[in-house]
Amino acid sequence: MTAGVLLTGCDTDQVSLATNAKANQPVPPKLLAAMTEKDMDLQSPILVRLFKQEAELEVWKQTRSGQFALLKTYPICRWSGDLGPKVREGDRQAPEGFYSINPSQMNPQSAYYLSFNTGYPNAFDKALGRTGSQLMVHGDCSSRGCYAMTDEQIAEIYSLGRESFFGGQKAFQLQAYPFKMTPVNMAKHRNNPNMPFWKMIKEGYDHFEVTRQEPKVDFCEKKYVFDAAKPADAKRDPVFDASAKCPAYVIPEDIARAVREKQAKDEAEYAKLVAKGTPVARMNTGIDGGMNKIFAAKIPEGSTGLSEGAEGTTLQMLAMAKAPGTIPGHVNPPKPNLDAAASAPAPQDEPLTASSAPATSTRVASAAPSEKSQEKSQGGFFSNLGRKMGLGTADTTATTPAPQATASVAPTTTTPPTAASRLKAAVTRFVPGHDKSKDAAKEAPKAIVAAKPAKQPDTRLAATRPALKPSVSDGAADSGQMAGAAPVVQSSSFDSRFGAVK
Repeated sequence: MTAGVLLTGCDTDQVSLATNAKANQPVPPKLLAAMTEKDMDLQSPILVRLFKQEAELEVWKQTRSGQFALLKTYPICRWSGDLGPKVREGDRQAPEGFYSINPSQMNPQSAYYLSFNTGYPNAFDKALGRTGSQLMVHGDCSSRGCYAMTDEQIAEIYSLGRESFFGGQKAFQLQAYPFKMTPVNMAKHRNNPNMPFWKMIKEGYDHFEVTRQEPKVDFCEKKYVFDAAKPADAKRDPVFDASAKCPAYVIPEDIARAVREKQAKDEAEYAKLVAKGTPVARMNTGIDGGMNKIFAAKIPEGSTGLSEGAEGTTLQMLAMAKAPGTIPGHVNPPKPNLDAAASAPAPQDEPLTASSAPATSTRVASAAPSEKSQEKSQGGFFSNLGRKMGLGTADTTATTPAPQATASVAPTTTTPPTAASRLKAAVTRFVPGHDKSKDAAKEAPKAIVAAKPAKQPDTRLAATRPALKPSVSDGAADSGQMAGAAPVVQSSSFDSRFGAVK
């Protein structure tokens, strides 16, 4: 913590976006082609949805018809905590709910390559007394209450948000969910104590599903209200206060009818699933967060934790697939709770409550000693722009993450290799960066090990990280350009394009 405080002074310089190469990387050509195919403009509004259980981040973009369509789905490299909303500072939870991201929350100087602040706590969270700060979507694939992507992924997502602001969008909506709000998932988690909250935010999920429009979000009586409008006889729009009684309001009939029809269909399917005995989700004591399968498959002994992958896929099947970005050497995947799994009853036994006990001893992919030290607000051009546009006062820069702990090596044994270990060895041969010499050392007879070798310095992070990362949408860089770099065209820089605003 002391180191974090001392380093904050390094982040106080005002850096114009036009001179920040990471933040000014252009949208990749493949994404531009996808926009053309889907009848989208480069600078049309965006909307982001996050799902913990699926470990996915979706970027939706408005088409020329005025509705939103899915542009791209990004696998999440790491999220921390459990399924459920963030409640208090230090609980390691990644937030759930509806948040608004304006230019002042975009952080081009992040210690985690690039990032944007989720805006937690919102008015609903504050009304319930929930605490926490600096909850981000960022790069570096390490999380302590955040949603972490690879550097290449966050570069793309950041560029899409930046272009939407260039196009006039004052803020884009971030919707964070425990899982896709389908009847199957609602049935699986029906015993979870967070279900009342999840049913409430499912209202907003349903509004977006039936309209493909960003739902208007208000708060009153410590609850969410979606697409509220003034009654026909009212002279002014209703005024909402998260802690006060709800004002008189109505939901437009076309939206209300479509939502009712969807919810009736969902509830009928839910009832069928419960009637036929769909098992509830089990307790996951000691597991901290999750990771998408595509990343877990690339890490020796990788685990998805609380996340789930697509049906019919395994980590072994994904071992040869290309990872969407660079996985840093310090990444720490969720640890499977093998003891709990071995002692768990069969699915047909008495259902268990789906709530999870707090993690106590599991090591997680933490890159900072506390949530506050992840991203400290000091300033930046986007922040000044946000204030000039009347969109907020929060500034965003970052402190440098704490040094990563090196992993200890397990003692060697003389036990003959099992079928499982042979399968693991066959798979990990294809895992990038896997050191076969370590496997050989582990399999050597104990008698051969005369003395414990001297500890070698950890050089995994010794090399300086390149300033730019190659796009996850494009292939190799042109021969005349440094690998991973993206050109910064001065004529389309932030300063020149926003000269009128400034």
